[in-house]
Amino acid sequence: YSLILLVCVQLDKSVSDAEIKSLSETLYKLDHNRATASELVIDPQTLISSSETGSRDDQSSRPLFKQVSSTLLSKPTYKALLNLLDNYRRVTGEAEDVPSKEVEEQDTFLQQTMNTDVGSELYNFLHSKGIYSSQSEFIQDLKMMWFGLYSRSSGKLDSSGFEHIFAGEIKGGKVSGFHNWLQLYLNEKKGLLNYYSHSFNGPWTTYPDVLGMQFEWDGYFKEVGSAFIGSSPEFDLAIYSLCYITRPGKKCHVSLGGQTLGIQTYTWDKSSYGDGKKYIASAYPATP
Repeated sequence: YSLILLVCVQLDKSVSDAEIKSLSETLYKLDHNRATASELVIDPQTLISSSETGSRDDQSSRPLFKQVSSTLLSKPTYKALLNLLDNYRRVTGEAEDVPSKEVEEQDTFLQQTMNTDVGSELYNFLHSKGIYSSQSEFIQDLKMMWFGLYSRSSGKLDSSGFEHIFAGEIKGGKVSGFHNWLQLYLNEKKGLLNYYSHSFNGPWTTYPDVLGMQFEWDGYFKEVGSAFIGSSPEFDLAIYSLCYITRPGKKCHVSLGGQTLGIQTYTWDKSSYGDGKKYIASAYPATP
């Protein structure tokens, strides 16, 4: 009898492709903190073919971001994300130092995310599937999955899923990760990032949109950096977490405003947390 019960519990936790598409469509509609056309104006300029992405040719003379409104950046989840982005040493092989203030910033970001319709909708769905029994258990798991440290180089605790995806890293003389538009904007504004071109522009006419970009970050090149543009921080976290939890290490197909998009996630297989759980290695919108 207990075996039958176990099998039933296991089956109940499975999430179908149709459920992922339906939930992602709901999360897209609930993203009330996304940028509007007046809050965010971008200038994508030159579109190149996918065969040209490695050419390191700056084909856009102007910045990518024309205007980002301060009202957008002052929303609670945006402020919480901005507080986290300056916490990292971007070169792999340099151990990360996480003082208590930074731990508090992680907790604030996760809690602010849960305070949004996007965050609570994701939790309610995963809870209904029996994957998490309480919101506090979900938040704790997100904290480990996203912020738990592991070693990409020299055995030092130098990386996390959050650092790789949201903040970006330098590994082997190249930009690694870096899939968040707010980090792009901040670095371009500081003069540290030079936007070159884009090789993919998603079919969306409003935000969130998706761009596959070529850029130089303080002397290091990124051949294809894909990111949601104009999405809220909670939307990025929710979509990537949904795909990672339900389709770890695979391409996960989501639906946003009636358009299908692949989200590719990778698991970190060299170390784990809790009962053999895997940290996030990477997650980003897959571009053709």
